[in-house]
Amino acid sequence: MPNLPVSVEFLLSGPGHKRPFAADARFVPDGRAKPVVVFVHGFKGFKDWGHFNVLADWFARRGFVFVKLNLSHNGVVVGGSGDLEDLEAFGRNNFSIELDDLGALLDALHTPDQTGISADEMDLSRLALIGHSRGGGLVLLKAAEDTRVRAVATWAAISNVNPGWTEQQMTHWQQKGVMHVENSRTRQQLPLYYQLVENYYQNRPRLNIEQNLRQRLHDRPVLILHGDQDETVPLDRARQLHEWQPAAELKVLPAATHNFGGAHPWPSAELPEQAKQAAEATAEFFEQNLQA
Repeated sequence: MPNLPVSVEFLLSGPGHKRPFAADARFVPDGRAKPVVVFVHGFKGFKDWGHFNVLADWFARRGFVFVKLNLSHNGVVVGGSGDLEDLEAFGRNNFSIELDDLGALLDALHTPDQTGISADEMDLSRLALIGHSRGGGLVLLKAAEDTRVRAVATWAAISNVNPGWTEQQMTHWQQKGVMHVENSRTRQQLPLYYQLVENYYQNRPRLNIEQNLRQRLHDRPVLILHGDQDETVPLDRARQLHEWQPAAELKVLPAATHNFGGAHPWPSAELPEQAKQAAEATAEFFEQNLQA
């Protein structure tokens, strides 16, 4: 049947750990080289959350190869339930691991036979990233350090990997060795070990979104997309990103929330209307800026 996407699943491994993590690609197998979009989930997210598979099919029908991954320490287990279940791995996650995981995916896409995707289907000279929430910060940082990335879109992105830890919080965290955050969806108490903070301090230049956006992304297309009803990451974060890089395009979606109308699980074969608006704006941006 014409215009029917297929899904290819593959496993990855990170350079600094031995924990396998999964990725998949959706595309219409028409033998034509298509631009490649990599989607990065956010904090407490995963590649099959909510409407993300519907989103992948939408981009595939639009003419992209849409790739998404589970960051290796997001709590999802290969062959497991598909939801967050390895809380120890979740607690051992940090920003450097996530950037390296994304780099491992980009390397795999550029390595013949590593993903199972025919090279005839991908035009890797037109490679773009989309990141949601914390993933939005990650894709800006990865693009800044990897020139293979031609364009970037952030959806409801953070503007600092430090969410605002106070000195009192940090002292208590260091003394206890762990801090817990609740997953409001599942009521799980998710651990965050103090190594997250240590990694942040040890890698400040690499993890500085402001400096990387100002200094390294002035010559590449960047779309900053945010809903004006975001209840998790304030709209001011998007305005801050745009202030740091005025060459970027800022698009504010009216009435859009943090998850763009999505929820987990997502029962429909159609995108939430807010997510569809985000997808339309992003696809148009990439089509304009990823010319062959």
